[in-house]
Amino acid sequence: MQSEIASIRLQAETDIAAVSTESGLEEFRINYLARKGLVAGLFDRLKNIDASQKPVLGKMLNELRTHVQKLFDEKSSGLASSTTKSVKPDLTLPGRTQFRGTMHPLTQTMNEIKAIFISMGFGIAEGPDIEDDYHNFEALNFPPDHPARDMQDTFFITKKALLRTHTTPVQIRVMEKRQPPIRIIMPGKVYRNEALSARSLCQFHQIDGLYVDKGVTFSELKGTLISFIKQYYGSGLKYKFRPTFFPFTEPSADIYITCFICGGKGCKMCKYGGWLEILGCGMVDPNVFECVGYDPEVYSGYAFGMGIERIAALKYGVDDLRLFYENDIRFLNQF
Repeated sequence: MQSEIASIRLQAETDIAAVSTESGLEEFRINYLARKGLVAGLFDRLKNIDASQKPVLGKMLNELRTHVQKLFDEKSSGLASSTTKSVKPDLTLPGRTQFRGTMHPLTQTMNEIKAIFISMGFGIAEGPDIEDDYHNFEALNFPPDHPARDMQDTFFITKKALLRTHTTPVQIRVMEKRQPPIRIIMPGKVYRNEALSARSLCQFHQIDGLYVDKGVTFSELKGTLISFIKQYYGSGLKYKFRPTFFPFTEPSADIYITCFICGGKGCKMCKYGGWLEILGCGMVDPNVFECVGYDPEVYSGYAFGMGIERIAALKYGVDDLRLFYENDIRFLNQF
């Protein structure tokens, strides 16, 4: 076997010198280093050799395998180096463009709104997307026959479990755990069983706000929201409060601003009225306080809520809310 080892060693040196391509190098590897190659074949025969000769032959075989592997590695490095040197860059090609992603416009809008309210002393609270009937409706003073409980408006999972229709349930969860004063905003996704259109979606984002303390007035509510509107849209913006109804606030109001898209002339986004509702607000109803164990004779508070998609549409002049979810890179690259 010693003569075979010497012969294979010499043959491997001769064969590797003749290799000039990647395919030839792979053929050399298979012939010598693969599981069924010449070196492995000698190791398989070693078990039949006399025990007295195994130490010497085993050492020679290990040296053979190491030597052949070294020949293979050196040739492999040499081929790779020569290939790299042969490929010259084309100096006439244009430079590579580095594409940088941007934050989604809805995320930008959410972060900007958060920053404004945080600067006014509000904290942030979050709650589950899957709510129970109590927190989503009952504790917020929705009577059992309120239209919002109907299947046309709400995605019910079971009779008592549903996808939340607003982020207002987070108000209840916070008040159940904390005592006033409370000043928080509650961002998150909400879900409503509505037909998709330029003005409405079945999944969208909201930010609710809540301030509870002794002696909170409607004037404070107006001052806070007017400050927010001017900081976000600019001091020259026209706005108006219009009385409305919400089960969980009394009195209640909607805030309208001049449609940015048409400048108040009328378009499909504002239903050709020139004004767009951006948020609802009001003083927290005493029944809500009683559900969470607050004394309505001692505490008062205000609440508000807004849809992020509509806020973003007004700021950026988008006339169809569905564009925010179509993932069209031409649209998203504008932000």
